[in-house]
Amino acid sequence: MASRLMQRCICLLATHQASPLTVIGSLRLARAPFNMMTTTHESTVSTLDSLINKEPVFTPYPWPQEVDQKIEKATTPEEVLELLDGRHKLHHNHAALMIIKLSRLLADKHQDRDSLTKDARVQKLFRTVDNQVSSVWHGTLMNLLRSLYTLQLPENFKPLRSVEQEVRWRLRRVKYKNLVFLAETSIPYMQEQASKELLTELLMYLERRWAEIDDCRTVVVLMTKAGHLSEALMDRLEDKFLELAEQFGPEDLRKVMLTLASQNRRSVPLLRAISYHLAQKPFNLTRGMLIDFAYAYGKLNFHQTQIFQKLAAEMLPQVSSMTPSEITQCSKSFAFLKWLNLPLFEAFAQHVLNKADSFTPLQLSNVILAFARLNFHPEQEEQFFNLVHKKLEPELAKWNPTLHVDVVWSLCILQQVQKAQLQEVLHQDFHSQFLDGKFPQNQNTCQKLIHINATARLEHPEYTGPFLPAAALHPKPPTSRKMTPMQKDLQDILKGWLGSDDKARFGETTQYGWELDAELVLDTDNQPLPVKNFLAPHLAQPTGTQPLPPGAKRLVFLRWEFPNFNSRSKDLLGRFVMARRHLRAAGFLVVDVPYFEWLELKSDWQKGAYLKDKMGKAVAEDLAK
Repeated sequence: MASRLMQRCICLLATHQASPLTVIGSLRLARAPFNMMTTTHESTVSTLDSLINKEPVFTPYPWPQEVDQKIEKATTPEEVLELLDGRHKLHHNHAALMIIKLSRLLADKHQDRDSLTKDARVQKLFRTVDNQVSSVWHGTLMNLLRSLYTLQLPENFKPLRSVEQEVRWRLRRVKYKNLVFLAETSIPYMQEQASKELLTELLMYLERRWAEIDDCRTVVVLMTKAGHLSEALMDRLEDKFLELAEQFGPEDLRKVMLTLASQNRRSVPLLRAISYHLAQKPFNLTRGMLIDFAYAYGKLNFHQTQIFQKLAAEMLPQVSSMTPSEITQCSKSFAFLKWLNLPLFEAFAQHVLNKADSFTPLQLSNVILAFARLNFHPEQEEQFFNLVHKKLEPELAKWNPTLHVDVVWSLCILQQVQKAQLQEVLHQDFHSQFLDGKFPQNQNTCQKLIHINATARLEHPEYTGPFLPAAALHPKPPTSRKMTPMQKDLQDILKGWLGSDDKARFGETTQYGWELDAELVLDTDNQPLPVKNFLAPHLAQPTGTQPLPPGAKRLVFLRWEFPNFNSRSKDLLGRFVMARRHLRAAGFLVVDVPYFEWLELKSDWQKGAYLKDKMGKAVAEDLAK
């Protein structure tokens, strides 16, 4: 009996359109009393037919009608509004569809929005939607809300508020793809309109139902449109990304990277996963993708050597066809990453020479900033910087003062600064805006001015002024900066070796803007003297009373830690090369203590012997000169 009943149900389900009615009929049959299940075959079939043929509980979505096609094919607002003439049978969804079509036509045709929304027929559509909003189907309702937003209706417009309220009531019941559509199309409008409650609830349901996400596009859309608004949602999206990472293509990975960069969200698990797939899969990366990946890695300061090598290798053949803005962006991105690929940067410099007229002075200045950070000197250095000076000379004084200082400072690093450029930034009328405290947030700019002043004094003997006033060379009040392990270790070893604190000066700042890790004064036998007894005119706040004995020498130890070097290189960044150059020009014997040599020393005895050996070599090199 049961098998025959099931066969009858299957036949009926196959011959009738699936609708909520079918489900209700099945549920009612399932709850039928036991004696009903024991009736004859004919009575069972009769009961089932009567249940199915009853009036539907929910109004099913009607089959497409002629009016639906006319709404879709309409090319002007008037064609849509003509359908309200009474000749067409309109159901509850048609008013919403017409408003959606009108908003699209207005966006495409750029017609007068205000005059159309005040049309009596359009106002009738708004009233119809307001009265029948509960009957509009889910997908149409989400589209309707987006369309009302694009029509830029007043915040207190009643149909708009009714639709928003209806959407809020349905958020729990609609499919997740409807929530995603709403997030993709309407979040900016919700932020502008007084729709904070709807936005809050939308984000809440997106986060609660995150397990329903099953495709890459949804992850990318939500990260881009809604991730920055909800930390909890972004955490869930990152989990879902790691789950679906195998399915992501290069375009999706690019969008995720740009989203993380725009939010400055340095999610290490995501970045590692993206890097793994970029390195392992044979993706065909376009030039735009290469540029965007380089930018995102640079913005997030995430170092991945294998990826940098791949980006540089694939970018090199395309340099000749790049635009000036692309050259500028790429050079800045690799500079942020401290990644100096010599063939690539040489190609950048050659491209600038070949297409000099297409580069603006601002673009050239950004290239110079990138070169200075990495201490990169092109092979055709003289020709390159002649071009740079020719393009920048009439423009520098017109720029933002901070950028002006940055460019001159970068030219100082590259040893290409000119006398006129020094005079411009060291003139009182210019530097007073920083030194007088008008821009207290630009303490870094003041430090660069001190470096420029040191360059003028130490590396340009022909330069006669102006210079910064002595008061400007005093360091700012010290901040509570914690000593690094290497710094503390170096000081402890030197103190133990020297036997007393008065034979060395630690952590002092010079008038050249550089901090000395340790300073010693050596006599003619290379033995340390009590350093605090002697005049120290090089300090920002000079001390001591006695002049140096004849034949005495000043020696400084400079520690170079991991952040001071180019990535995967033993070459210092540009500013630290300038620091060493300045101190040597000031008459110091410089002892470099790089981290990669220091970390190999295991015992205090080895470290002490290492420092003595380095000091002996510095003295011997000085004598050899």
